[in-house]
Amino acid sequence: MTLLKPLLFCTFLLLLTAFQPAFSQTLPTVKTFDVGEAKQAVAVDAQHFYVINNSTITKHLKTDGKLVATWDGTKEGIVHLNSGVVIKGRLYCANSNYPEIPMTSSVEIFDVKTMKHVDTHSFGIAQHGSLTWLDQKDGHWFIGFAHYAGKEASEGRDVRWTSLVKYDMEWRQVEAWVFPKNLVDLFTPKSNSGGAWGGDGLLYCTGHDRGEVYVLKLPKSGYTLQHISTLPAPIKGQGIAIDRSVVGKISLYGIQRSKHTVTVSEIR
Repeated sequence: MTLLKPLLFCTFLLLLTAFQPAFSQTLPTVKTFDVGEAKQAVAVDAQHFYVINNSTITKHLKTDGKLVATWDGTKEGIVHLNSGVVIKGRLYCANSNYPEIPMTSSVEIFDVKTMKHVDTHSFGIAQHGSLTWLDQKDGHWFIGFAHYAGKEASEGRDVRWTSLVKYDMEWRQVEAWVFPKNLVDLFTPKSNSGGAWGGDGLLYCTGHDRGEVYVLKLPKSGYTLQHISTLPAPIKGQGIAIDRSVVGKISLYGIQRSKHTVTVSEIR
């Protein structure tokens, strides 16, 4: 009887642990900026954040949101910048012809100091769909390509064709994955609009409209990304960015188009 009680207690603890969530995070807001141009996405570096719209980019101080500089690509024929990421002093923006068919995409590159357009990489008629976001990890590019439902569907495809594609630094494809069905259902009728790698090795993604961030990781086998958790977020989909200048925590920037705000949240 003396041994039985400890054994029963240990069994109870094991069962209790088994029914606890395996992964728990929260996403509280720590700062909000009013930015009239906030419609598509936001990128960030150590001192500034960059609000990305269809044809324009505005540069703002992280301290108070003050406008520092503006780039306008209307005359260059830029019609749908989707998102961006700042890497080593350059802002890489995902560009597409959404909602036109066939889908065409490119990466447009800017010097963040001068806000001048300095380079481009064209995918032309993109094999995988419409480029919505990009980020770097472990010396490779990871790029989100979207497909849509309904009248925006391409060549008989739908949201199930949305994918994450890995390239080397010369834009040569290495691997690719699809999203799990539950996320495809949440994306529909739009698609995966934003994504960024966290310092924890996990991938944070958004849809087009929902106030949620989806936490994923690459699978150990197969071709489907593993969905770890869903975080309620003070955003409404669209392009996001993770501030890599912040040490010891994950600081996530996002937007709310309806309120024209840029939000800063901490993943805890």
